[in-house]
Amino acid sequence: MFHKEGYKIIMGSMLIFVALILAIDKFISIIWLNKVLMIAFLILFILILQFFRNPKRNTVQNLNQIIAPVDGKVVVIEEVEEKEYFKDKRRQISIFMSPINVHVTRYPISGIVKYSKYHPGKYLVAWHPKSSEENERTTIVVENKSTGEILYRQIAGAVARRIVNYATVDSSVEQGADAGFIKFGSRVDIFLPLDMKVKVILNEKAKGGETVIAKIV
Repeated sequence: MFHKEGYKIIMGSMLIFVALILAIDKFISIIWLNKVLMIAFLILFILILQFFRNPKRNTVQNLNQIIAPVDGKVVVIEEVEEKEYFKDKRRQISIFMSPINVHVTRYPISGIVKYSKYHPGKYLVAWHPKSSEENERTTIVVENKSTGEILYRQIAGAVARRIVNYATVDSSVEQGADAGFIKFGSRVDIFLPLDMKVKVILNEKAKGGETVIAKIV
């Protein structure tokens, strides 16, 4: 199953792939070079398919828990000053996505979208300390009665050049549902109240829609 954001790219890539294979078969008579080029383009096409995959996740909805919005490695767990929305101290958990990770963004909690804003910006590497504030990004805040307001931020990286965000202010959303997509690698930051218990550790591999990253004490 592929994500809807990838349909045009997949179809375009398929047409280009077929055209290249036909061109290679017609114009390159050196057998070994012919086979190497065909295999190389086939591998590239398979990587594109893998990038846009959208596997079904079994989200166990729980108003007292925060789930990982994306797949990837937990690279930051620290107390920071959140400057855009809360303007106070929060616990930041950052998940880095490599190009081979699933890139679907999922809502970390159920609730009402209170804030959703796009920010143009730079394309620093996603693990750069300033990428959360200087890169192209979207900031979304979802609120429910149990967890209060939870902020997550989709951040573009050096390769990612397209952030898709489905969250609209005042809409009702479900934990684990499709919230958007980040094309070609990046990271997502989640900002939590300081009194929440963190359930992940640095370098842990998170699974979007399933891994519990924090819970109410």
